[in-house]
Amino acid sequence: MKNQSNVQESEVTRAYYQLMKDTKASGYNLNPDKNFARDLVKSLYINKQRYTYQACPCRLASGNKLDDLDIICPCDYRDADLEDYGTCYCGLYVSEDVINKKRHVEPIPERRPVKEIREQTKNQQESYRNPFQTKKDVPVWRCRVCGYLCARSQPPQRCPICKAAQDRFEQFP
Repeated sequence: MKNQSNVQESEVTRAYYQLMKDTKASGYNLNPDKNFARDLVKSLYINKQRYTYQACPCRLASGNKLDDLDIICPCDYRDADLEDYGTCYCGLYVSEDVINKKRHVEPIPERRPVKEIREQTKNQQESYRNPFQTKKDVPVWRCRVCGYLCARSQPPQRCPICKAAQDRFEQFP
């Protein structure tokens, strides 16, 4: 009979290497401190066992998947944090500049709105659902290589489809 903790550790190791592979394939980077990153992956694994989804290990999940959609790893705040601070809130994902020591990691403020504001926003969204409507102050970016579109304040560091660099994006009219 296998030891339960060994099975869990082997699953964590498998999950770590799968995440590393997927992250590289999508143009992102895991934290180069393998022990630190692996501990975060272990926390994601624990959260998946606990909630059935991989809630961010650095945020308090409610246990209600619909309420926590924004903090399922990779969370909705990852790209903005990478752009502004070189790392995501929990430190699992880091930018090339952090890896190459061109940028130092600094404290990151929490971007996730408090529960009351999230609920208010959710209620407003439910009153009118138009999948093509974006906030007027959020630009739409188009990858000039493959045509991928995204609405955010800055284009992603890499296109999730073709892996083109950020400088290959243009603001879409």
